[in-house]
Amino acid sequence: MRASILSPSRADVAIAGAVTVMTVTPVLVPHRQPWWAVVLAVLMSVPVLWRRRAILSVGAVVGCATTILSITAKSLPYSSTLVVLLLPYGVLVCTYTFAAADLSRARRAAGITGLVAGVAVSLVVPHENLETYRYLLTAIVAAYAVGVGARARRAGRDAEREREARIREERAAAVARERTRIARDMHDIVTHSVGLMVIQAETGPLVMRDHPEKAEAVFEAIAAAGRDAIGQLRLILGALRGSEASGGPAPARGPQPGLDALPGLLDNARRAGLEVSADVRGEPRRLPSDVDIAAYRIIQEALTNTIRHAGASTVRVGLRWSGDTLDVEVADDGRGARELREGHGMIGMRERVTACGGRLAVRAGNPGLTVTATLPIG
Repeated sequence: MRASILSPSRADVAIAGAVTVMTVTPVLVPHRQPWWAVVLAVLMSVPVLWRRRAILSVGAVVGCATTILSITAKSLPYSSTLVVLLLPYGVLVCTYTFAAADLSRARRAAGITGLVAGVAVSLVVPHENLETYRYLLTAIVAAYAVGVGARARRAGRDAEREREARIREERAAAVARERTRIARDMHDIVTHSVGLMVIQAETGPLVMRDHPEKAEAVFEAIAAAGRDAIGQLRLILGALRGSEASGGPAPARGPQPGLDALPGLLDNARRAGLEVSADVRGEPRRLPSDVDIAAYRIIQEALTNTIRHAGASTVRVGLRWSGDTLDVEVADDGRGARELREGHGMIGMRERVTACGGRLAVRAGNPGLTVTATLPIG
């Protein structure tokens, strides 16, 4: 009920009604003026109802009617009473609305020019005294200043709402990016470590039967893969819990593996039965953290795909350092294109490379598959 009473449409009707009563009444009471004076009084007040829709048009009608009546007022019967009681309420309301409205520079300039011209004619032509000048100009300036203040407050509220909406969008985007990173890391960790454990567990019975002396190494490989997975998952889940507790983006995680952890990754692949060779060309140097992590995860995902899907026996991991790029290449002798799928792992590799500003290429040979990533390091 309160919202409906204070709605803009009801407020406009109330204001227009009040202005009409205060403007038309002095023309009719106590001495009725000529019909055209009544018409001018109506034009000075009733159009105020539509001022929000067309402020310049309404202002022009109200202002012209006010100017005409002010020029002719002294020639009317009982003009002294009319001049005392008849105040430019319609002009003041329109001035406030004009100042508070969001208008283009050209429309505002046109409105100000019309307002100044109307006030000047209304004062100069009837030869008003100094007191009338002071009174009318003070009222017009005050109405305009109040309108400017209302426009400034509205602009401030709009800017604040926009800023809050932008902050919410930025926080939501940060949370989405962090969740994507967490999902990608968990995929890399789980598929690689669990894949190694499955391979070792499947070959375990054969090793125990044919080579009992190697059984301990198999179980140690399974345990090492499990420990590595648990350690990395703790970092990720700890960051995720911190994000949920704070209600914002996840805090910085602990150090993730980079190329310095590559020897251990290759050893895990060897324990899974692959013959792994490493080829490093150029002079290694310190990498940005995102590039370092991306290079490690790309090699990890490529090795995981080789172990799980390629049926390969050998794989070569190459690192080529140049002036401003690092080329990472993983090539195997497996089944190649016949088993190539754009699954979550391949998508994750592309996302990592793209996030670093690099390029990813997957080439199928006969046999084998080659994954090449070019990462900027300059």
